Amino acid sequence: MATRTAGTSRADLIADAALALLAERGMRGLTHRAVDERAGLPQGSTSNCARTRQALLEAAVRRLAEREARVLAPDGLLPAAGAGSDPGPEGRGPGAGGSPAAGAAELVAGLARVLHRYLTDHPELLVCRYELALEATRRPELREFFDATGRQFREPLLALMTAAGSAEPERHALSLVAWCEGLMFSCAAGSYSRSVPSEQELRAGFAELLGGMLGPRWAPR
Repeated sequence: MATRTAGTSRADLIADAALALLAERGMRGLTHRAVDERAGLPQGSTSNCARTRQALLEAAVRRLAEREARVLAPDGLLPAAGAGSDPGPEGRGPGAGGSPAAGAAELVAGLARVLHRYLTDHPELLVCRYELALEATRRPELREFFDATGRQFREPLLALMTAAGSAEPERHALSLVAWCEGLMFSCAAGSYSRSVPSEQELRAGFAELLGGMLGPRWAPR
């Protein structure tokens, strides 16, 4: 049974229960009745909050994005959307006031720390994301909502790559996301599910990737 903590609304409790069901039972196990039972709410509560299956799926997508943002937030790696492109290794972000090499090392370490935390502490969120992404391929209306919700992460990532010195931030941001997504899938649901890389291994991977895209000061040392 899901429990409501202080400050958690009924809508969030329902969405958290939906995510828990997705992680445990998959898309076929997600029903309004099952969410009520998981959340410990009277029957009909989920239907009152999210009347249709589309509404329930949208609530799950929205809550997933909120929880993923909290995984990233402690390190402050991604500037707020629309914050501009200057707070990187040579600006006010990682390494500000130090050498470019120190800023690069700090950012690489921060990315590795975030990814390692996600893989070790929140693998269930990754499973939920894959369940919802696959469902979105079959539901155009969910695809539109899924993509719109995910865009909140795209603009800050573009700003991060621009601040890091990328001449092609769109392409390089895609390469960074693709590398992270591939690694996360392999560790959460693929053939490396029992072999999550250490932070040190992830730092080496990020340094190699960014070194190839952005130049020598990002290369591993």
